[in-house]
Formats: sequence, C-alpha cells, structure tokens
Amino acid sequence: MTTLTLTPGNVTLDDLHSIFWNQDAVRLDPACHPAIELAHSRIAAAVAGTDAVYGVNTGFGKLASVKIEAKDTATLQRNLILSHCCGVGPAIPRAHARLVMALKLLSLGRGASGVRLEIVTLLEQMLDKGVTPVIPAQGSVGASGDLAPLAHMAAVMMGHGEAEFGGTVMSGADALKAAGLTAVELGPKEGLALINGTQFSTAFALAGLFGAWRGAHSALVTSALSTDAIMGSTAPLQPEIHTLRGHRGQIEAGETMRALLAGSEIRDSHMVNDARVQDPYCIRCQPQVTGAAMDVLRMAARTLEIEANAATDNPLVLIDADVIVSGGNFHAEPVGFAADMIALAIAEIGAIAQRRVALIVDPVLSFNLPPFLTPNPGLNSGYMIAEVTTAALMSENKHLANPCVTDSTPTSANQEDHVSMAAHGARRLGPMIDNLNRILGVELLCGAQGIDFRAPLATSDILQRVVARVRQDVETLADDRYLAPDLERAATMIASGEITRAADIKMPELAL
Repeated sequence: MTTLTLTPGNVTLDDLHSIFWNQDAVRLDPACHPAIELAHSRIAAAVAGTDAVYGVNTGFGKLASVKIEAKDTATLQRNLILSHCCGVGPAIPRAHARLVMALKLLSLGRGASGVRLEIVTLLEQMLDKGVTPVIPAQGSVGASGDLAPLAHMAAVMMGHGEAEFGGTVMSGADALKAAGLTAVELGPKEGLALINGTQFSTAFALAGLFGAWRGAHSALVTSALSTDAIMGSTAPLQPEIHTLRGHRGQIEAGETMRALLAGSEIRDSHMVNDARVQDPYCIRCQPQVTGAAMDVLRMAARTLEIEANAATDNPLVLIDADVIVSGGNFHAEPVGFAADMIALAIAEIGAIAQRRVALIVDPVLSFNLPPFLTPNPGLNSGYMIAEVTTAALMSENKHLANPCVTDSTPTSANQEDHVSMAAHGARRLGPMIDNLNRILGVELLCGAQGIDFRAPLATSDILQRVVARVRQDVETLADDRYLAPDLERAATMIASGEITRAADIKMPELAL
C-alpha cells in the first residue's frame, strides 16, 4: 500500500483517483499541523468562555438554543455521534469508505474545524492499518452534511459501531485493538467536526466520475469497432469539422477515433463508390455526443476537486478574523449538481452506444452483416436478445438520470428546510455505471463479431489488438450458446479498463 502525503487545499484529481482505485493510505503534510492546533486552541477558549458557540457549548439543529455546561461538553459530543448513527441499508464498499475517511482528513487539515491533532492522527492510522468503518449506504439528505454515514465512521474512532479489519467485520473497539490503535474520547466540537461535512456524498460522486470517465474511454473504442463493423464512414471524423465547432471533448473524441481506425483495410475497401451518403447519427455524431459528455464530466470534476479540498463542517474557526462562525458549508448543493451532471453524461454515453448495438444487429442498416450477427439466422438468434438487454439498461439509466438535487424536503423540525439530496444522487451513479459497462460490453461483442464477418479484410492494427483481447475471454459466436457469461466477461473487460489498455493509445485526460 502506498502512503500519499497530501497538502489540504492543493489535492488534485490524480491524487483522489489514486486514493480510490489503489486504496492508498493518506497522511497530511505536517506543515498543516500548526493551523489545526491553533484552531483547536480557539475552541478550547470558547469552551472556557461564556458566549454561546453553536455545537461547542450548545445543542444541535433545532436545539441550538439549549446551553450546555462546560463539564458536559464531552458527553455532548459522545451523544451526538451515537444518536446520529441512524444509517440503514447495505454497507458501502471498502474503497468508498476509505475515500470518505481521506476526504474528512483533508477537510480537517484546512485548520478551520477546531479538532485536536489526535483526531487527525487516528484517521491517518486507521487508513494505514486498514481499519475501515462499516458505513450504511442510506440516511443522508446532503445537509446538514452527511450526518448519519459520517457518524458511523466517527463511532468507530470512539470504539463503537463496526469496522472491517483483516477481511473480518468486528466491533469498532475490537478492530482498533487488533490494529494496535486506541479509541479517542471526543472533545468539544470534535464530534460535530467529524459528521458535519460532505465527504460521503463527495466520495460517491468522485467514484461515479472516475467510472464514467473510464466508460467514456471505452465508448470511444467500442464505437470505432462498430463503425468499422458496419463499414461506416470516417469522413465525419475529419479534424476541421470539430475545430470549427471548438468544443474540447468533441475535438478529442474525433482525434481518438481517427487514431483507432487509422489503417483499416475495411475502411479502405469502401472509400470509393459507396452508395450510402451518410451514416445514422449513432455513428456519424459519436464525437459530438460522447465528446459533449466528456466536457460535462470535466465540469463536474472541477467542482468535486474543489469540494475535496474544502472545509465543510460547521461552525468554522476563522483564524484571521478571530471568530468562530456558524455558516452553511455543509450544504452539498455543489456535489448534488455535479452528481446530476455525471448521471446525464453516463445516460447519454449509454444511449448512443445502445443505438449502435441496435444498428449492427439490423441487416437493413448494418451493410450486409447477417441478421443479429449469427452465421445461421433463423435456427440461431445470435445477439438478438443481447440487444434487447441493452435497451432495458439504457431505459433504466434514463430514469436514474432524473435530477436529484431538485428534490429537497425539510428536515429537523424545519430548521434544515432545504437539503441537497447529494448523497443518493451520488450513490445512484454506481448502478448507472454498471448498466453502462454492460451496454458497452454488448457493443464490444457485437463490434468484434462484425469485424470477424468482414474477413479477409482486416480492421486497423489497434482495433485488431482490441478484438484479440476480446477473444481471450469470449469466442466468436457461431451456434447459439448460453450467453449470460459472455456478457458478464465483456462488461468486466470494460469496467476494468482492459479494452482501452489493449488499444494502447493516448486517451483524453479528465483534468481541465
């Protein structure tokens, strides 16, 4: 396991990508420690004072007007965490939980939360030793932060709740003990600092972003396969078309597809005297559609990169102004918008891919490929129902792409009367990506099958590598067979990035 040393406020998408995919451990740059300790000293002074400071010596939410005695401030934080452990549903995946913890570290590291350095150190140690809190998936409305899921994380730090360690789920206390770590007793404001924030929503939105970007790369490869399989035209890929419009994603999608198809014998065979004037939009407009989705993903990525570096709890210790102020950085509206944008991109990448699958199995449109890509149609159905499956998945993603951020509802006795719904807006991206990977997996199989039918003409060298990678796991479809395992293998090749690695060409980058 690699340990990344990160500077809060300067963490990049590449850092976050590595934390998620590689499950790297995280430590904060020690240079941020003085600011953390200074903010904590301000909280300690507030506890000793007489002024009411929200969440430090008062109750929470609608109970903010209730003053808490100094002797009860530690009990206040304990009660806060345990009472907020109201998450339900399945536990989130380990990689997501670790990203949640890393993002919480980054937020605390901004030196505005007022926690002791011991809190930061324990989070670092849990990531290093592999103590992963069991965090239920459901329960957050994305304001006042991701309260319930983050409470389950904080509970383990206190020796409560459950955690996974060494592949076994056990009590939080036992997990810490097995890792040689010691639970903490939360001090003033520390419980609130741990659960008030957008880290759960942001982690799931980032996971969705990374999966969607991998899907966009795969879609460029599968669309190139489909284009050659139906003997489609590469004229719409001419660079001048795309530079005249000017959108970066479109330009890069066209460039990538040109590289993928360069040198294809199949393409050369119908450059002249092709009676078709234009291909359907799912072939002709691939750069415009997937390129636009890539640009939307980049906009969402910028929002999430900013959010990952943000201090999002409440109240915040403003050192320069010498004030502890209650605000609203816990409201996950930016994350909710980003999640909705990612959902739209996923749905559209899948929608146009599904139309390519429909085209390639249709003998009226596939330029003399056999119906449903079977050499003996009638007796065999080939990829007939695989295409139907992609239609079902596409339709499901269309429904899931409906915006979540507009679906606010008041909570906490109307104190928290507008919420972002960012948490489930971000969580729904995972199932959408699974659907997309399966749609693209079917397109991958159909494209490879179509290329096989064009022999002895060969596709480009790059796409031959892709087809060879497919054939390592899935044989050419001759007579009908039990197809479900083939579809799963193809989806796995898409999800793992194997197909883009087989292409082995430079792909567009996510960063703006």
